[in-house]
Amino acid sequence: MPTSPRFSPRRLLALATDSLAARAYLGLVALGFAAMFLAPDSPLAMAPMMLTAPLSFLPTFVPVGAGVAGGGAAEVAAAVVFVGWMLLCALANAAALGALLRRPDRRPAEQVPVQTPPARPRRALLSAAVDNWPARIYVAVVAAALGTFLYAALLSPDPGFAGIWPLLAAAPLSFLAAAVSLPAEFGLPWMSTLVFTAGIVLAGLVNAVLIGRLTRRIGGPAARG
Repeated sequence: MPTSPRFSPRRLLALATDSLAARAYLGLVALGFAAMFLAPDSPLAMAPMMLTAPLSFLPTFVPVGAGVAGGGAAEVAAAVVFVGWMLLCALANAAALGALLRRPDRRPAEQVPVQTPPARPRRALLSAAVDNWPARIYVAVVAAALGTFLYAALLSPDPGFAGIWPLLAAAPLSFLAAAVSLPAEFGLPWMSTLVFTAGIVLAGLVNAVLIGRLTRRIGGPAARG
């Protein structure tokens, strides 16, 4: 019975660099870093975080930039941590993109079950969002964030900024969902909530599929369950 490949940094790096789409993405991230350093006070400074979402929003508690208390060595250390984390996020996203585009590995004919019917491509693709623990955990995080938003929007007298949690959890496509839902807010408020919720679900599904495909490529047997 074939087993899943064990994690290997070399395999992760190969997935991040062996396809044109993954290399183009890394080039775009490099341009984002250049824009951040050349125009640190402009909206372009957010380009690296936007391009490396959703992982880039995970350590939001880490102090970075000029707001670091104490300045000097503390500010430099925080900047190094920030850049290093963004680079890791970019590498993970590029590897996920490479895993999505790479064709399944071919196995010898004697290892392929003859009686098993081939899975439908769409079903096989979506199954990556639920057949491994990293993707399941991510789906649970998005569901919790979305549930918090829906409770605040529909049942709480003061929803505040509850929408920020699903927005960050399902980034970057969630920002497109937010932009699409804004016009509906001026007509029917409930329609804006519905459009935003549907957009978050779709954005989270895309991210979960990417996480699942990456897990299949570099994860060990313990990643599945």
